Amino acid sequence: MMRTRPLKVALLGCGVVGSEVARIMTTHADDLAARIGAPVELAGVAVRRPSKVREGIDPALITTDATALVKRGDIDVVIEVIGGIEPARTLITTAFEHGASVVSANKALLAEDGAALHAAAESQGRDLYYEAAVAGAIPLVRPLRESLAGDKVNRVLGIVNGTTNFILDRMDTSGAGYSEALDEATALGYAEADPTADVEGFDAAAKAAILAGIAFHTRVRIGEVHREGITEVTAADIASARRMGCTVKLLAICERAADGNSVTARVHPAMIPLSHPLASVREAYNAVFIEADAAGQLMFYGPGAGGPPTASAVLGDLVAVCRNKLSETTGPGESAYTRLPVSPMGEVVTRYHISLDVADKPGVLAQVATVFAEQGVSIDTVRQQSRPDSQETGGEASLVVVTHRAPDAALSATVEALRKLDTVRGVASIMRVEGE
Repeated sequence: MMRTRPLKVALLGCGVVGSEVARIMTTHADDLAARIGAPVELAGVAVRRPSKVREGIDPALITTDATALVKRGDIDVVIEVIGGIEPARTLITTAFEHGASVVSANKALLAEDGAALHAAAESQGRDLYYEAAVAGAIPLVRPLRESLAGDKVNRVLGIVNGTTNFILDRMDTSGAGYSEALDEATALGYAEADPTADVEGFDAAAKAAILAGIAFHTRVRIGEVHREGITEVTAADIASARRMGCTVKLLAICERAADGNSVTARVHPAMIPLSHPLASVREAYNAVFIEADAAGQLMFYGPGAGGPPTASAVLGDLVAVCRNKLSETTGPGESAYTRLPVSPMGEVVTRYHISLDVADKPGVLAQVATVFAEQGVSIDTVRQQSRPDSQETGGEASLVVVTHRAPDAALSATVEALRKLDTVRGVASIMRVEGE
């Protein structure tokens, strides 16, 4: 039987995502009620600019006092889509204290202070759901923390930022440079006016922290995630990757150490083989590749941003939380029982693709090989080519070295030692090789 008293929902934020959430709640009201077992009612919408016209939303629901809205006491679920650390954190904890469960899309807050939010929810007997915080519409958080709860996840490898994937894809498919590809992404609405959070990897790092925490049942904060962006990726890097049968992607990589005693979380551009499933992820799409003991290899793919996709994830959480409200239960909370330390980037075992500008004369390759040997780094392949303008540049060649797997600290030390060689005119680019 369907309960006649509606579950009341407060919406914090009514931008691209919030307005789409409100629209779906209105247009799909009957379907949502049937799936939940009770009608849901939008009881208030907190915004910063009340004068803005919001089509389909009753103006009487609009308020600028978000605190008063979450304190009402009759609110069953608060949907937080305002982003940022404050006032979102205070509003969420206040909602818990006044009887409401919370659905959030706030990756930055969850990556920074997820443990405290989970603790606050648990102490008040509330739900905290956040499927929309990672990879938009892709069902990922719930499968990780519920469907794979009985398995052991060893690695999460993903493209979790659509803006950077669009830029790198354009550089690969059209031969565009970074600036040109960024301009196109901005014109199409994939990049913000200030794209720093995306192109410098902050957005992906927040998502990596959340994924690592869920996958490995430990606490990982954004400050523990190694982060590099894509601003230094060049057309030459893309071309070099293609010669290796690879493409370049900004990857979020979360791994459990081989001995099981630590984890790592990192975000950086990397070359991956064209044969890897992630290599075919184009434009602004996201995809996450998971490796688990029993389940083996799993891949989740779909739109990772935008109003409708993100709203889809928010509404999925809303249905789950409302069902829990009706049955007077709560869903799974934080599972951080392992308390595993997060190892620094220097301990990560990876491979490097290094492009050097060197003197075009005998003995250079031997000197370079000696530096690798002194650092304990094994060379996989070497490609040397004289430049067409070699005479004008004083006899210069391009030397590309791809290493075998080694600790990142040893690889970094190798690069620094190479810079000191008289025969090395410059280190043109350095990129890790992943996905094998």
